Amino acid sequence: MGFSWDLFQETPIVGIVRNLTAEAVIRILPIYREAGLTTIEITLNTPGAEDLIRYAIDHALEGLNIGAGTVCTEADLDRALAAGAQFIVTPILNETVIQRCVERGIPVFPGAFTPSEIYKAWSLGAPMVKLFPAATLGPGYIKEVKAPLNQIKLLPTGGVSLDNMSDFRKAGADGLGIGGQLFDKELIAHRDWTGLRAHFTTFKERL
Repeated sequence: MGFSWDLFQETPIVGIVRNLTAEAVIRILPIYREAGLTTIEITLNTPGAEDLIRYAIDHALEGLNIGAGTVCTEADLDRALAAGAQFIVTPILNETVIQRCVERGIPVFPGAFTPSEIYKAWSLGAPMVKLFPAATLGPGYIKEVKAPLNQIKLLPTGGVSLDNMSDFRKAGADGLGIGGQLFDKELIAHRDWTGLRAHFTTFKERL
């Protein structure tokens, strides 16, 4: 089963799992889905990332899009695809990675910052472009970029939080990439799974 755009549109948040323990990720996956969140990426610089992606695909796939993040090189892409990732996210613009994903029909959300980079990523076939780092220039930048490039779907990532997510959406963001703000380290450290589910739900409600 591949990436589901319907699931993504249901809750257009890409949750970014970075440097969490395998134990925590395994516990979080069902809570994430129960809270109504649908799309999650596991970054390749997380210890055991490939095993976690495989586990998620095998055990938690129902109702979830499972992807790999921090894919910078072709070698990274090979690792991600071998693990079964349904979509690919990069922090940078690597043309070969984009082209290989497009050829294989795997959605890729490449990182870009300037209008030229954003347009380049889209012209290579990326269905959505990760605007990174987003909070540096804020929601106003999305609005400015979207004026001439309204045909390009943008996924602002980096510094997106409960406080600014609605502003990014109003500015024209087609989705939001959220990491540390979403996966609250205090709640996870204390194994407060009920609190984490409520925390996740708050993000869904703010969309």
